[in-house]
Amino acid sequence: MTRPKEWPAMLASASYKPFARLLHWIVAILVIATIPAGQIMIREGLDRGTQDALFIFHKNVGVVILLLVITRLVYRAFNPAPPLPASIPPLQRHIAEINHWLLYALLIVMGVSGYVRVSAGGFPLEVFDAMGIPKLVAKSDPIAEIAQSIHFYTRIALIPLILLHIGAALYHAVLKRDGVFSRMAPWPTRR
Repeated sequence: MTRPKEWPAMLASASYKPFARLLHWIVAILVIATIPAGQIMIREGLDRGTQDALFIFHKNVGVVILLLVITRLVYRAFNPAPPLPASIPPLQRHIAEINHWLLYALLIVMGVSGYVRVSAGGFPLEVFDAMGIPKLVAKSDPIAEIAQSIHFYTRIALIPLILLHIGAALYHAVLKRDGVFSRMAPWPTRR
């Protein structure tokens, strides 16, 4: 594929700002780490020490992810996403936009439902409890059960969206090499 001489400059102007990239990659790493932790921690017969460590990690990192996603949405409200290259077909643009907003929404639902499950279930959030941050939800077993169900079923919808997002990123980075991945790449864009 031949690229125009002005491609690096066009790419730089259409790239996400460094803070948006930082938030994206921190959230991505944390989400990718919490999914297997969440899957493993509920296995029967798992060593209690391992299970406790995974629960502590999953609960506390889940709240951090929620706070980072909210931060990212606030930042994005004041710093809109750069436009996709004109070469991206309209249907692909539409799918990308829907996928991004669904990822944000489901990450928030996961974070809120996880927080409510833990708080209403009377379980500690070790890191936040140690900082003296009060719980926002009173203990309630029925609320905890509803939140647990929401958390469980949202995961079923979230994982395919994450895989679609990763697949699209790899498609643009490896196959198309059209600069779409470089807009959010963890390294600085060439100028």
